[in-house]
Amino acid sequence: MRDFERDYDYTEAATDGEWRLPPGLRRALPYYARRRWVSFGEPIPLFEHLHKVFGKIAHYRFMGSTIVFVNDPAWINEILVNQSASFVRERTLKRMKILLGEGLITSDDPIHARRRRIAAPAFHRQSIAGYADQIVASANAAAGRWSAGDEIDISDEMMRLSLHIVAKTLFDSEVTADVLSVRDEVNTIMGLYNFLVAFPKLESVLHWPIPGVIRFRRSRARLDSLVAKMIAGRRALSHQQLEQRGDLLSTLMAARDEEAIGGGMSDTQLRDEVLTIFLAGYETVANALAWTWYLLSQNPEAANTMYAEVDQVLGHHAATMQSYPQLRYTEMVFAESMRLYPPAWAMGRQSTRPVELGPYRFPPNTHFFMSQYIMHRSPEFWEDPLSFRPKRHTPAAKAARPRFVYFPFGGGNRQCIGEGFAWMEGVLSLATIAQRWRLCFVPRHPVVAQARITLRPKFPLTMRVEASR
Repeated sequence: MRDFERDYDYTEAATDGEWRLPPGLRRALPYYARRRWVSFGEPIPLFEHLHKVFGKIAHYRFMGSTIVFVNDPAWINEILVNQSASFVRERTLKRMKILLGEGLITSDDPIHARRRRIAAPAFHRQSIAGYADQIVASANAAAGRWSAGDEIDISDEMMRLSLHIVAKTLFDSEVTADVLSVRDEVNTIMGLYNFLVAFPKLESVLHWPIPGVIRFRRSRARLDSLVAKMIAGRRALSHQQLEQRGDLLSTLMAARDEEAIGGGMSDTQLRDEVLTIFLAGYETVANALAWTWYLLSQNPEAANTMYAEVDQVLGHHAATMQSYPQLRYTEMVFAESMRLYPPAWAMGRQSTRPVELGPYRFPPNTHFFMSQYIMHRSPEFWEDPLSFRPKRHTPAAKAARPRFVYFPFGGGNRQCIGEGFAWMEGVLSLATIAQRWRLCFVPRHPVVAQARITLRPKFPLTMRVEASR
């Protein structure tokens, strides 16, 4: 038995009065202290161990709370869909309210339901179709900055590209130095993620002169200032002008929710949604694209098939909304990348009432975690799960899979509202860059996935740029 397995005190399924818990760990804290195998904000190794030892469900105690890890698609469906009314957002994600306020990611109903109703029109298929040309123009501009033989950090390049796309398509903003500074502020906050999540009662000490808290306050203030400028500029426009602009911010400001008093959003509410969409709309897709280029560099057969499709569908012409549906293999490449490296690597819910999953019964205030990273790599559902096989995502293969075996965008009434936009951005960006370049991995650093708010490379992914033709 390996050392870390000896460190744990295992427990069988436990009955405590009316509650029945699955097998698991009597406690996880000793391992945090002695082995540093798992640290705050790095739970993937723990989830991997729970899955390996206990299978589809396990529990452990941590800092006085009961934590349940679920890796069964039927039970994930119970949590996210069938019994969703019994759950709220888990406290780890709620902690991000100190940055995002009551945005779509952090809020619970009824606030979430109202915000989603207002934002939904901006993400309808007919709305995002108008963004295709700007996505292609932004990807062409990114590819135009490179030359054959260049060595680039593809993660940084995709962050820059995705930020440009979000700024232009969703906020109709020029990509100024202020907008580009969003990368620096988000990187600062991501670097503080472990601290922000683990610090007890952080909300009550945000005014203290603690170095990490000071850096967080400064980054948040800079982001708030940028967003305030954008909102102030829109407030000067008439309702008709807002409707004509067509970008997300204008749509949010013009929208009226007839079911709510007052109808529209306040500046504070707009601020929360703009920051949420900045984070979710650029960080997630940027990471997905960076991992995709890395995986293509390691799988030349899949890369050759994608390049052949791009050449056949596009030739020397720019991609358009009309060509998007024809790039099926490119879409499968993007899907398979998000299977192995899902930007949203885990989800959490907290029960508000007693919950039953199969033979188990859990009390209120139990914390449930489901990990896309673990499920997407589970050998129970995927043949040779660590291999890169885009054809896992043919229509027939997708139809044969149980729901929640693959869920990179979540599920239920909290499924990512920008999913359609993300697929279009990913596919059109890949195809546009592939028209000009192949990217070859240069192993200067270890390839390590770092679980923060999103799953990002811990070290630079260096790529050498080569002509695709």
